[in-house]
Amino acid sequence: MTAPGVDDAIREARPVSERRLHPVTPLRRAWAPVAVLIGWAVHDPDQAQRQLTRLTTTTLLIALAVLVPAAALYGFLTWWYTHFAVTDSELRIRTGLVFRRTAHIRLERIQAIDVTQPLLARVAGVAKLKLDVVGTDKKDELAFLGAEEARSLRAELLARAAGFAPETAHEVGEAPSRELLRVPPRVLAVSLVLTGATWGTLAAALVVPAVLWLFTESVWTVLATAVPLVGAAGAASVGRFVTEYDWTVGESPDGLRLDHGLLDRAHETVPPGRVQTVRLVEPLLWRRRGWVRVELDVAGSSNSVLLPVAPREIAESVVARVLPGVTVPPPEALTRPPRRAGRCVPLWWRGHGLAVTDAVFAARAGLLSRTLALVPHAKVQSVRLAQGPWERRWNVADVHVDTGAGKTVTARLRDAGEAAELLRTQAERSRTGRRDARPDRWMA
Repeated sequence: MTAPGVDDAIREARPVSERRLHPVTPLRRAWAPVAVLIGWAVHDPDQAQRQLTRLTTTTLLIALAVLVPAAALYGFLTWWYTHFAVTDSELRIRTGLVFRRTAHIRLERIQAIDVTQPLLARVAGVAKLKLDVVGTDKKDELAFLGAEEARSLRAELLARAAGFAPETAHEVGEAPSRELLRVPPRVLAVSLVLTGATWGTLAAALVVPAVLWLFTESVWTVLATAVPLVGAAGAASVGRFVTEYDWTVGESPDGLRLDHGLLDRAHETVPPGRVQTVRLVEPLLWRRRGWVRVELDVAGSSNSVLLPVAPREIAESVVARVLPGVTVPPPEALTRPPRRAGRCVPLWWRGHGLAVTDAVFAARAGLLSRTLALVPHAKVQSVRLAQGPWERRWNVADVHVDTGAGKTVTARLRDAGEAAELLRTQAERSRTGRRDARPDRWMA
């Protein structure tokens, strides 16, 4: 009979087979020395121009003869000294050419694994694995692996994280997925056209440089201002369209799967039980069409968008899958602050609202672009009441609800007596919710 813990010790003592990344990875790492030179040239363009004018053809050829092999050698060595291995209890990643780093990632702490394929990676047939781990802000990654190897490794790690034995994890494979919805490109394009941020950044990119030229007549000042503004306008329109193109939501035992991207394809997973807050964003020009955007706060994850645009009824059905047992309160169920709150925040006080159900704390904010934030009681970490001097004068207060994702949802300008009662009752709801909450397990 084996003593407790001996089996684990025997498994840990087994030899571990380490693997390397895909052979195309050195090409990615080889850009680092070139990037340093480009950064120096951007930082001091005058000095860079003077140095380039001094170069003769012979000197330039010698520099290239040194730089290209050096970059290739750097890329090869960083690839050669990077290994990863999957043991019975953890994923180990060893990196570093001069300064060595070993990451020990406990399998039961893995909450999501995303597969991304930038455009060139898709051409080369490789993919990148990004791991969301409980308690860490930065994602560890394996870049790059063969596309099939990446999917196989992801399935194995998720099976291990779900509690399958190492001997059977290889046989589990990727959990089946059922498509829930797909955002048509036309709907996505129209939604971006009807978004105020798109027109606001575009107007700023056209007006601000023209005004600066009238006052300064300096080309460099205009360019220094215009380039960031044009980039912001592009990111708010074309950039979002390229990123959110062909947005697909699927349901599987390991969570909701998100696939999207026109050039760079991303395969992300919303881990079950880790969603702290869901926000339904409703821009002014979307309301006639009944569209909303659904955003998320996930503990330890950077995934923030669940649906770029969808009819409200469909969005609410998807929210019900992310937050089981939660129903989105209808607009008429949200109570506004008292009229005297207008003395604190004129006009905009009408956009605030609050609804507290048995399952969720729901707070709305915004008059033109409305945002309804939903926090399950089980995810509330702390509750605070804040009251400034002007709010005390008009007997109103704010109630702040803090979540496990480090974010805060605020019910603004509530009656002071209502806020005090809400502070007391919400603390009790949070304790009860955490006690009755489902376990945060993969494939549960």
